[in-house]
Amino acid sequence: MASGSKKVIYAAMIGNGLIAIAKFVGASITGSAAMLSEGIHSLVDTGNQGLLLYGIARSKRPADEKHPFGYASEIYFWAFIVAVLIFSIGAGISIYHGVEKVIHPNPVADPSINYIILILAMMFEGVAWWIAYKEFNLLRGKKGLFEAVRDSKDPTVFTVLFEDTAAMLGLLVALLGIWISVTYNLPVVDGIASIIIGVILAGTALLLALETKGLLIGESAAPEIVEDIKQIVGNHKTIIALNEIRTLHRGPNDVLLALSVDYKDDVIAGELERTNTMIEIEIKEKYPSVKRLFIEVQSAEDHKSEILRAIAQREEEN
Repeated sequence: MASGSKKVIYAAMIGNGLIAIAKFVGASITGSAAMLSEGIHSLVDTGNQGLLLYGIARSKRPADEKHPFGYASEIYFWAFIVAVLIFSIGAGISIYHGVEKVIHPNPVADPSINYIILILAMMFEGVAWWIAYKEFNLLRGKKGLFEAVRDSKDPTVFTVLFEDTAAMLGLLVALLGIWISVTYNLPVVDGIASIIIGVILAGTALLLALETKGLLIGESAAPEIVEDIKQIVGNHKTIIALNEIRTLHRGPNDVLLALSVDYKDDVIAGELERTNTMIEIEIKEKYPSVKRLFIEVQSAEDHKSEILRAIAQREEEN
């Protein structure tokens, strides 16, 4: 896992922890539902960053007999748990408190405290968001924002970025809700602001869940990497054809690669072994994320027959 990912998580974790304390103090003094929702939001975010760090640590464990390919994919599981927690705790409690405040509205006391806390929180969140955004920019290169998120294999950075973006939006809603509530003597608006914060969190959680679901199921390596690997294999003159290439990201920096190749019929065993070794060395030198590589030697005709049999079997099962 890149050290940049940890830097982003630590920055967000420290900031959210301090902000959560301040928000809860402000909510207890003023009785603002929006401020209480924001406090819950920051507390959930702090816990989520702790879970991401835990996931990173767990994913680094070496392979063993029970898990021969290692634990790299565990980071995807904990990123998905983060999305679930944002939805169930962050969004759920915020909407609940908002509905309660709408049904039983009461004026916000001494809003100046809320204003100070929210403005300070926006400053801290802004710093954390900028750190996450810069790290994400390094990873995405020239890709668009949504394309980069869709193609990203490291959920830690975009999870923190999404959380911080939701936090900034939530702070703006809370600030506006409290101001309208106090200025126009409409305490019900404070509750509505809390509900809106909950909806923002629910939307963020849904987006994160969709992205991490794809990673959990298993995504291939980037198309440009796959094409480059095809070129590396094709450069070896003893190979007639690359029958099939399959890649699977088991973690942000852990790719499983399987190749099916057709060698010339007159290639002796020793030359075949040397070619396989050279292919593995060339690929792993250029792409260190390819941790495991398997090469199947098979004629193109046999490979095609095998695929046709598999298709026919699936059709029979359906």
